[in-house]
Amino acid sequence: MTVSSASPCSPPVSDWQARVARAFSRAAPRYERLAAAQQAMGETLWPRLPEVASAVLDLGCGPGHWSARLAGHYGSGTTVTGLDLAPGMLEVARQRHGTTGHGGSVRWLCGDAAALPLPDSSQDLVFSNLAIQWCPDLDGVLRECRRVLRPGGRALINTLAPGTLAEVGDVWARPTALLELHGRQRHLAAARLAGFSGVAVTATHRRFHYPDLAAVMASIKGVGAQVARPGHRLARADLARAARRYEALREPAGLPVTYRLLTLELIP
Repeated sequence: MTVSSASPCSPPVSDWQARVARAFSRAAPRYERLAAAQQAMGETLWPRLPEVASAVLDLGCGPGHWSARLAGHYGSGTTVTGLDLAPGMLEVARQRHGTTGHGGSVRWLCGDAAALPLPDSSQDLVFSNLAIQWCPDLDGVLRECRRVLRPGGRALINTLAPGTLAEVGDVWARPTALLELHGRQRHLAAARLAGFSGVAVTATHRRFHYPDLAAVMASIKGVGAQVARPGHRLARADLARAARRYEALREPAGLPVTYRLLTLELIP
């Protein structure tokens, strides 16, 4: 696998984007170690991959796990573009995958999902695992996916629906810091508005278990999410109260964390 360097990242255009980029850059070194749930959900996209793709966009590539796998899967003659808003994620991706692997080539690119720095009709596949829920402009993101796909291409996207992390929201006194998510109908409408002729959105849920509150919080904070508002520090009393509330939800396998997963399969 050959790799080109990431391009310089333009400053995020909004305070929200800047916060997301900083959070994920900080989380980048430990992301893969703490992202077992995210990795498991990403595996659900693998059986849906097209047999052939010479140009692939991994949208919201993070530390590059899926970009490297896609390059290896499709092999020589395929170029995978790993794109992320967070420079720290791209730096980790370069370090971990820049000189290893076999198969197609990978390049790392810093950019905004709603303004992709790619030509029209340049990609055979847009692959995205649990990234677009962080984008405030869903219509713009899907419109850009449609723009960069070639005729006969495909977008395979995992994102999150309302009800995700419901247990986490219930146990904290300040759940409003969690993501504002969109449901299946909103994604269907956005895909049709973007001009996709084939639109399928499948809703499922995945539940994961952790031994204690610290492990739950590590799994969330470690991938860039947070429950405290920016500028607020959680006091010891906050943690103790949350731990007591979460213990009431304990199941035989541990403390539950539920993800409401939406899988989009879109054809231009």
